[in-house]
Amino acid sequence: MKIVALFFPKASIGTYLVAMAVAIALPIFAFVALLLLQLEDNQRSTLKRETAQDALALSRIIDRQLQDMATTLRLLSSSPELENGDLASFHERTETALRNNSLYVLAVDRTGHQLLNTRRPFGTPLGQMANIAALDAAMKSGRIEASDVFRGKTSGDWVYNVTLPRADDPVAALIITQDAGDLGKLVTTQGLAPGWSAAVIDQSGHVVVAAGPAALEPGTPFDPRILPALSFARGVFEDKTILPHMLLGYAQIPGWSWKTVIWGPVAQASILSTWRFLIIGGVALVLVAVLAAYAVARQVRTTIRDIADMAKRMGDGHIVSPVETSVIEANQVAIALSNASFDRSQTEDRLRFVMHELVHRTKNLLTLAQAMMRQLAKQADSVETFQAAVADRLDGLGRSIELLTSEQWGGVSLRRVVDIHLQAFPQSREQIEIAGEDFVLKPDAVQNLGLALHELATNSVKYGALSVPQGRVRFEWRDVREEDEPDALLRFTWEERGGPPVVEPSRTGFGTTVIKAHAAAAFRGTVEIDFLPEGLLWVLTAQRATLERD
Repeated sequence: MKIVALFFPKASIGTYLVAMAVAIALPIFAFVALLLLQLEDNQRSTLKRETAQDALALSRIIDRQLQDMATTLRLLSSSPELENGDLASFHERTETALRNNSLYVLAVDRTGHQLLNTRRPFGTPLGQMANIAALDAAMKSGRIEASDVFRGKTSGDWVYNVTLPRADDPVAALIITQDAGDLGKLVTTQGLAPGWSAAVIDQSGHVVVAAGPAALEPGTPFDPRILPALSFARGVFEDKTILPHMLLGYAQIPGWSWKTVIWGPVAQASILSTWRFLIIGGVALVLVAVLAAYAVARQVRTTIRDIADMAKRMGDGHIVSPVETSVIEANQVAIALSNASFDRSQTEDRLRFVMHELVHRTKNLLTLAQAMMRQLAKQADSVETFQAAVADRLDGLGRSIELLTSEQWGGVSLRRVVDIHLQAFPQSREQIEIAGEDFVLKPDAVQNLGLALHELATNSVKYGALSVPQGRVRFEWRDVREEDEPDALLRFTWEERGGPPVVEPSRTGFGTTVIKAHAAAAFRGTVEIDFLPEGLLWVLTAQRATLERD
């Protein structure tokens, strides 16, 4: 803590903001100076990397062209016409397919004699192909290869071949040939800096095609001083004696014997003016930062004092109005404090109400529990019977209280009250049919109706329809109208069928008291109980207003 106090002594917010502005501005100034010192090297490194990437991008373009040609050869090699030796049909089909692609196909035997050439009509006398060396290399390697650039006998232009050797067949090789000028459509200097050139070089070091201000004609040997240095898959060549103020990037075309190269001038701008700007601008930046920090500090200090005053008045128990400041976040805090003060007042009022309600409901529950235990004590013949009866009734009462608590004593739907009390008898749940339109009960109605339901189900499980598997119970409620009753009425019916023969009890127990006298009094209605031979019938008729929450 002493070390923290040493570096962060007690000071005004303005002092800390000014110190923060200086602490931010000075490292930025120093860092920019360091960047300027390395700018030249970084520019050259970036240029080298981009040069190598541009050469690689060009190599991929050429690779796609060569791969497309190789794929075309594979498809042609498996054509039915060629397999059946029908060279005329093969010539017609191939010439039609490649007419718009500036590609031509040759079929040659092992000596290099041309069997067909789509540059000429089929049947035209043809001699040996011009580049026998490329054919021999492909036949020896057994794989598709691209030739060096050469003068074509038929076209008279600079061309190159892609050769597919075929084993054990009169057509020893299929060759696709293309003019070097047509390949040049793929070699452009777009995207390169002004003054840069690009070229494709074959295995013997001759230019296949080139573009740019320093472009070489097809077949021209590339600088022999540079070629030996282009030995890696890709890289950059830089030699001030061979290429003064120049940079060259190259890339090997994967799977082929060709390379792509790009080269051009390297321009470096002077940074002396930048240094002057940095020094003057850095000093100005520090001064502006200090002044801005001081202005902000004054504004923030006033805002904090206003907020602190609001908090103090709120702590004294007052409802406070939000203050208006120029800081948006401070306004949000002020509004939050104002809302909190209002909510606090409401919460205190609600807490007083809840405490009053809690006392009231606790008294009611204790009164109900006392009456229940007195009634059960009169009927119990042993302590164990009394304990079981009390526990069972308290469980039913507890389910109602748990429901009300989950809804913050705001009322519960009738259907949910029925379901939660019948869950205590899962073995009989499928024997009970429930019908009626759902609505929300008042808290007192939840408690009292829950007691009656629990008692009806308990008696039925012990003595009635739910005591046997074939027994059935229907519990329903519906609206009714009576001429002498202006208010809306609800009628609840608990009807049992299929149980043991019903015998009316000789004396009135606690259960009968709950489902008859207590239910009638709680809902200011009437209760009818009929002990019919086929099953118990319980009917409660009460005003809807005593049950439904407003």
